Amino acid sequence: MSWIYLLLAGLFEIGFAMGLKYSQGFTRLWPSLGTAAAAAISLWLLTQALRTLPVGTAYAIWTGIGALGVAVLGIFLFGDSASWPRLACIGLIVAGVVGLKLVG
Repeated sequence: MSWIYLLLAGLFEIGFAMGLKYSQGFTRLWPSLGTAAAAAISLWLLTQALRTLPVGTAYAIWTGIGALGVAVLGIFLFGDSASWPRLACIGLIVAGVVGLKLVG
């Protein structure tokens, strides 16, 4: 169950980070409230995962899911660069997350 909590925490982390862009510096009410809610839910889910998972592993995977999701969404939603070096670095994040899951 802890891994499910961690996966969901990572997904809400993506929502939190993307919400920061849409809130425009917390000047827009609804995106700001959604961003705060996503952050709170993400952190709560992370605390649930940390009941049984090692903190270093869980935190690295949580941030990795968030970084990967935001990078991919940035490419699709905001036209961020999809150059091969950038995609290779995103691949390294995926490899790190998978590696931590396998050994953690």
